[in-house]
Amino acid sequence: MNHVIEAQGLTKKFQNFEAVRGIDFKIREGTCFGFLGPNGAGKTTTISMLYCYVTITEGELTILGLHPKTDERKIKSLLGIVPQDNNLDPDLTVYENLVVYARYFGISHTQSRPKIEELLRYFNLSEKKHVRITQLSGGMRRRLVLARAFIHDPHIIILDEPTTGLDPQARHLIWEKLENLKALGKTFVLTTHYMDEAERLCDELVMMDHGKILAQGTPSELILKHIGKETIEVKVPSREAQLILKHIEGLPFSYEQTEARLFIYTHDGGDVLKKIIELKEYEFVHRRSSLEDVFLKLTGRKLRE
Repeated sequence: MNHVIEAQGLTKKFQNFEAVRGIDFKIREGTCFGFLGPNGAGKTTTISMLYCYVTITEGELTILGLHPKTDERKIKSLLGIVPQDNNLDPDLTVYENLVVYARYFGISHTQSRPKIEELLRYFNLSEKKHVRITQLSGGMRRRLVLARAFIHDPHIIILDEPTTGLDPQARHLIWEKLENLKALGKTFVLTTHYMDEAERLCDELVMMDHGKILAQGTPSELILKHIGKETIEVKVPSREAQLILKHIEGLPFSYEQTEARLFIYTHDGGDVLKKIIELKEYEFVHRRSSLEDVFLKLTGRKLRE
């Protein structure tokens, strides 16, 4: 596949603070590429450089063969942006918001009308077309922001936490719409704090912290490499965790420990599970390992400011 975005040594400094520290990545056409990381990891700064909102300090970056320093206007015309905030015009209706946004790309009302009607149908907003923004639910507003990003038929869509704050029904509807659009060949760049969202939507992703890339690959590759297929989560005080670890000594596993939990990672949990059951007194959960396990292992479990 063609690479529509390529970065090498990409760096951003704000005075003495280095927010992004020389990262490399390539994004293939027709895929969803994710940037994951805790607050302050550098992911938002990275995607802000992709859509030319933040200037590059050092390194190379090309978007569809274009360079942000010389082709900023052209790049912006080829991207659809879904920002974190619902920055819709509250004084306008659903339909009017799309008409005005289309004009930013030189698309007249006559030209945009069929596309607007198509997007309203696709995102289940047709019945709300003449309703003002203040009368919409949070899920409807988010779907409208998504529809707006597609008004000029962009080559690449940047999704900055597209489902934050939505209920499960709204999130799943948006996921289905994005999956259908990806099947049609659209390229997505995603940031999210929902690991299940990243695991479902992303073909490839990077995990960032402190401005650097810690790991890169498909969700399944990262889970297998850093965790293993299965996780056994044991409810146990930290002072007693060593009793369990000694009891399963000799079996293949890795682990993490908190004050109240012991996380045991393995590719085959059967033998480990038998040993833990022998101890009887501990509660446990045996489950499939997830991307969230990888995220917490690589970036830590401490709360970030």
